[in-house]
Amino acid sequence: MIKNAGNIFLDIVAGNRVGTTKGIYSICSAHSDVLASCFKQAKEDGTLILIESTSNQVDQYGGYTGMKPPDFVKFVHSIADRAGFPKDMILLGGDHLGPNSWQSLPAYKAMEKASVLIEEYVKAGYRKIHLDASMFCSDDKGDRSKTLDDDIVAKRTADLCQVAENSWKKYISDVPELIYIIGTEVPVPGGAREKEENVNPTDAEKAATTLTISKKHFLKAGLSAAWDRVTGLVVQPGVEFGDDQIFRYQRNKAKILSEKILEYKNLVYEAHSTDYQSETCLKAMVEDHFCILKVGPWLTFAYREALFALEAIEAEILGKGNYDLSQLANTLEKVMIKEPRYWKSYYKGDETEIYFKRKFSFSDRSRYYWPDPQLEAAKNRLYRNLSSNRIPLSVLSQFMPAQFYEICEGKIQLSPEDLIHSHIRKVAGLYGRACGMTNTESGIMKRLTLEQ
Repeated sequence: MIKNAGNIFLDIVAGNRVGTTKGIYSICSAHSDVLASCFKQAKEDGTLILIESTSNQVDQYGGYTGMKPPDFVKFVHSIADRAGFPKDMILLGGDHLGPNSWQSLPAYKAMEKASVLIEEYVKAGYRKIHLDASMFCSDDKGDRSKTLDDDIVAKRTADLCQVAENSWKKYISDVPELIYIIGTEVPVPGGAREKEENVNPTDAEKAATTLTISKKHFLKAGLSAAWDRVTGLVVQPGVEFGDDQIFRYQRNKAKILSEKILEYKNLVYEAHSTDYQSETCLKAMVEDHFCILKVGPWLTFAYREALFALEAIEAEILGKGNYDLSQLANTLEKVMIKEPRYWKSYYKGDETEIYFKRKFSFSDRSRYYWPDPQLEAAKNRLYRNLSSNRIPLSVLSQFMPAQFYEICEGKIQLSPEDLIHSHIRKVAGLYGRACGMTNTESGIMKRLTLEQ
């Protein structure tokens, strides 16, 4: 019997709890080149792929990507088709689904919108659902420098779970049941905004309290079967990144938290903001039951790195004064300055520091700007220039040494797209190795061979 992505995901979670040291990485990106690269990596590794969209990226109104849930599913599947990747090995997840985008509204109104959001995600075919009702709404009482009351969060989470369960029964009861993630102790989206001395893991007893109160409200709402399908708790394992700093995983600090999850049936931890961790650190996190590793900004950071490297190659080939140069980096700077809303509240410092961060911050706020028509035109010109003027291998070695070796070994073609995808795959491949996902039981490559 050939298993699908959901079955394999649950097998990975179950195995992780008993010490298989396998995990899974979750791709949090809506960038077509990132997704294409990750499909290529997953196909080579012979494993499933987990792709997630967040509640602000994709919602019933289009989110900041302009895509509603069915649009995102169609978008992902179209990229999978081009990569020759089987759709039943794609697990789609919804991240931070709840009232996040409507915090300025009274709770009842925000929850109404969150309910529609979740219904649309489930109806579109998302199976891994992260329920997050942790944010204050406009009429919520309490100290907003602290977290929202646990009982309120748990009650709203259970309410949203009921919506998801009802939506599954109404629209897609012929497919496997939903998988839930709860909890929300995560870093600031996109990374830390200020210098910090250290990042502490979630207190183990606090995690236990979240689970106890959540279970109480699920059972009270008659959702015992759904509670059995809660497979992950979001916690802070003590990892983080800022503009130019990375807080590495320190397993000695997370030891008590790591051991606590084994007291609960079917559960592992989900770790957000794991970008830029070393392969050794990621592997240690998986071994310590931080089984689901989210990665996002690092993938688009790698995309930006590759484009900048190609632009440097372009300048060497055509000459730095050539009027036909793509001017990609300069175009990015102009577009970001013209529309600063995606970076202004994240980047602090004087003008020189902010100029540097717009290009090179690990937070990679530039990822919001690539769909801009001016940037798309600059990228297309870069591609044309490099396609019509052969890239000398000696110059490629200077600016993209890893890709130089892959060209010499015949693994990739000397084309801008292949070079970019190869660079992004260095990140995806690192996560695959850390999660033990290479040559796994899913056997996609074997299966594809048999089907041909």
